[in-house]
Amino acid sequence: MSTRPRTRTVLSCGLLIVPLAVSATACGDSTSQPLSAKPYDAADQITANTPDGKQKADPDKPLEVSVKGDEARITDVTATDSSGRYIRGELSADGRRWRTTVPLAAGTRYTVQVSTENEDGAPGRKTLVVHTTDNNDDRLRVTFGPDTGEYGVGQPVTAELSRDVTDPKQRAVVESALKVDSIPRVEGTWHWIDGRKLHFRPKDYWPAHATIAVHSNLAGLKIARGLYGGPAKPVRLTTGDAVEAITDAAAHRMTVLRNGEEINTIPVTTGKPGFSTRNGVKVVLGKESFVRMRSSTVGISAGSSDSYNLPVYWATRVTWSGEYVHAAPWSVGSQGAANVSHGCTGMSTGNARWFFNHVRVGDIVKVVNSSGDTMTPFDNGFGDWNMPWKEWRAGSALKTKGSSTTGAAERRPDSSADARLRPEL
Repeated sequence: MSTRPRTRTVLSCGLLIVPLAVSATACGDSTSQPLSAKPYDAADQITANTPDGKQKADPDKPLEVSVKGDEARITDVTATDSSGRYIRGELSADGRRWRTTVPLAAGTRYTVQVSTENEDGAPGRKTLVVHTTDNNDDRLRVTFGPDTGEYGVGQPVTAELSRDVTDPKQRAVVESALKVDSIPRVEGTWHWIDGRKLHFRPKDYWPAHATIAVHSNLAGLKIARGLYGGPAKPVRLTTGDAVEAITDAAAHRMTVLRNGEEINTIPVTTGKPGFSTRNGVKVVLGKESFVRMRSSTVGISAGSSDSYNLPVYWATRVTWSGEYVHAAPWSVGSQGAANVSHGCTGMSTGNARWFFNHVRVGDIVKVVNSSGDTMTPFDNGFGDWNMPWKEWRAGSALKTKGSSTTGAAERRPDSSADARLRPEL
């Protein structure tokens, strides 16, 4: 940003500022004043620590501009990057040297306008163009998720980095550059799952019909010595109606709400003893009109009394380990009365089709009053909402009380990559 060693006289009939060591000039004829003169080319008076020719400047070093000899001094320096953003710097008290006070970005073009005055008070000017080096191999890249589109109000925003970031200060730099802007605004923050993965969620579910824009300011940003941020593809999400399906495992009933209003009550069956359905909030991960479910994928031996190999229709997935809401025509007699499944929520074919057609990815599916464990936050789908807000906020590297958008979990035995394909009937 512009740095001035002293306030200059303002030649205006409406306002007169009298600076230290500069005589005040009254309104009237200013043709004899140095400030009214056309600036001379100060190229011979200015030197900078930037390479000559086709070489580029090292972004790990501050940019310095100095005057040669004793015949001039620097009065003002304005440095901007290619986006027009001002770069902070400081000018020495004697006006002989200016240097940046913030890290430069890699692979960036800077324009530096230097104003001087000679011993007679005549103004001079020199414009420097500085390019910093760019090593793409060392860039920290981020991939946002999910893809641009419409989602339910429970959909977290995800960010995956191209390399581990473990240092708290470096994490703070990275997190502060990952921007989530929403209309309407909400209180929300990022949570570091590990060195490469972050999730962003509001304190409460997203509002219905919200617009969420996610982008990164990491490109060129210095994170550590030799490590700079790379480009990232932004995503734009919208939410639909607030749809929440609440299954009471003890009452064998699912209640479906849209924007807080009940729109359907469905008799269901959930997991029987030994296969109890997980409690807590889950988020719809995907929908499959047909999937073949085999008990061997969840460790049930073929030929045992609990083994199965069945075609299943209208299956809405809520965990990567294979928990679905789906059609279960073989258990219609138990639906609404008993829990007989291997962990999934079963209902009649008609009800399953209705449910399939009325929910989208990101909608909320909540289970209460089951004897099963609570859904874990991160290793089996999106259980983010099961973490208390205070604990979620503590996972931010910025250590704030939460921010408004303008913008380590327990591991389950089924959290391997293979778990993404395991259906639980």
